[in-house]
Amino acid sequence: MKTARGHGMIRATAIRSENDAFQIVSSLKGNREKRQRHGEVFVEGIESIKQLAASGHGVTRFLFRAGAPLSAWAQSLMEAHPRAARFELTEALYLKLCDKSEPSELLATGRLPKARLEDFPVGAESVVLLFDRPSDLGNFGTLVRTCDAFGVDAVFLAGHGVDPFDPKAIRASLGSVFRLPIIAVESSEALARWVQAQSAAVGLQVIGSDSGGSHRLSDLDLRPPLMFVVGNEARGMSVNLKSLCGKIASIPVVGSVNSLNVACAGSILLWEWHRKKPDGKGRSK
Repeated sequence: MKTARGHGMIRATAIRSENDAFQIVSSLKGNREKRQRHGEVFVEGIESIKQLAASGHGVTRFLFRAGAPLSAWAQSLMEAHPRAARFELTEALYLKLCDKSEPSELLATGRLPKARLEDFPVGAESVVLLFDRPSDLGNFGTLVRTCDAFGVDAVFLAGHGVDPFDPKAIRASLGSVFRLPIIAVESSEALARWVQAQSAAVGLQVIGSDSGGSHRLSDLDLRPPLMFVVGNEARGMSVNLKSLCGKIASIPVVGSVNSLNVACAGSILLWEWHRKKPDGKGRSK
């Protein structure tokens, strides 16, 4: 059934039970295989929805609660995406889809972004970050958010790891997963060929991060083009990835721990590159 509500008469299909439309959205939230099959992602949180909407990947659905007022922002966002389906859910069904303790007024689904390694040539000023087998959704999302903040051009994923478009990763990144290419590397052989080609073409530097690295990060020349490599949270970088690195940097620590959380280490790598940028924009005063 269709309902009309609010300013501009937002029209929506009412969902009063766990019907097929509800089940599809629920599967996009909780099932990686279903996200791949449908080519869609589930998005919760105002900032993440804003980034999805601004990215151009395409919003496919908006969902909201029956009887709850919609802000001017929510209504204008839906009006700006007229091809997206609109669904009005009962309070119980809406809350069943929400993970946040204070749910936002909208939920959304969108097209699953797709990017391929072979379609990403490196330019003279390019900086990319490769995350080896990320196992924690929060760490992954946080590091993607940092990459977005510092202007990194792409994030590569090596090996089996978390789904970069899991709703928890999207929320941790504040939607940054929609703002830069997230590229899953098919194999170590494909990555090695790509690195070799980019090194020959534009002089790509590959710099890894490890607590036992032989080079202090602060001593390195971090001029692009660059690929930073950070390892798995528990196991560090794989042997194959270490073999691709021209240098492996260490971040000095003085406390009782001998290593940093991978999201923290990656953020420090990127800040050091940003700080040393020759245009001076990132230099500390």
